[in-house]
Amino acid sequence: MNWDIAAGNWKTFKGTVKEQWGKLTEDDLTRIEGKRDQLLGVVQQRYGIAKDEAERQIRDWERLH
Repeated sequence: MNWDIAAGNWKTFKGTVKEQWGKLTEDDLTRIEGKRDQLLGVVQQRYGIAKDEAERQIRDWERLH
């Protein structure tokens, strides 16, 4: 997945991110703005998981999109 494209089309990608990680709020999604490192941090925080687990989940999601 090209995160430059995701950032440019964030309104479109926001929906798929919200589907994958339903605990994320609109404020979280606005803060992320297509930045992978921001997504990583927010997923860790909202789900209370380790960085490695959040990284794995994001990699799995990237393969599908």
